[in-house]
Amino acid sequence: MYNAHKTYPHPYYANTPMYNSNNMHNFYKPYPYPCFVNTLMYNPGFWKQFSKKHIPFTDTSENCFLIKLKDYGPEPFVVNLEKATRQNNTYRTALWTGDHLQLTLMSINAGDDIGLEVHPNLDQFIRIEEGQGLVKMGDSKYNLDFQRKVYDDFAFIIPAGKWHNVINTGNEPLKLYSIYAPPQHPRGTVHETKKDAQAAEENYGH
Repeated sequence: MYNAHKTYPHPYYANTPMYNSNNMHNFYKPYPYPCFVNTLMYNPGFWKQFSKKHIPFTDTSENCFLIKLKDYGPEPFVVNLEKATRQNNTYRTALWTGDHLQLTLMSINAGDDIGLEVHPNLDQFIRIEEGQGLVKMGDSKYNLDFQRKVYDDFAFIIPAGKWHNVINTGNEPLKLYSIYAPPQHPRGTVHETKKDAQAAEENYGH
């Protein structure tokens, strides 16, 4: 059996080699293989990523590969929505658009916000998957008398006609997903930045 760096001062590795000449032990299943191959165990930064906010170290290949973020509507669709939301790095990406509902992913940079807006004819559901923020709502853009702090796993509903804004008050991107009923953006919408979104919304008359 071939072993990887067994003696000091060589680093130890989290996984054994993928090739085993004696066929005694094979920790790897047939393709697709698990994600983590020969990861340095002494690297403290490596282990920190396997917290509540990240994929567990024990995850197998099914959860290791990135989700292709595109608009899958209006066909039937199943997804690990928490993972897709945290994976998204665009300001807005439509993940599913139908005739009566739309699901979008958003990533708001630290210190930035969605921007003060109102949707006269639709209700909106938002859930925070990573980060922290402040949600404001009101009947007038000059009187946002409803304000709440929101964190991971918090959700809130914005009724039609309510002025609202969501502000990232943390030091990392605010990752969230938003459900509009009915849809708010054209099918296949991708806004890489907030500036792109503002330009597009002006063109659509939002």
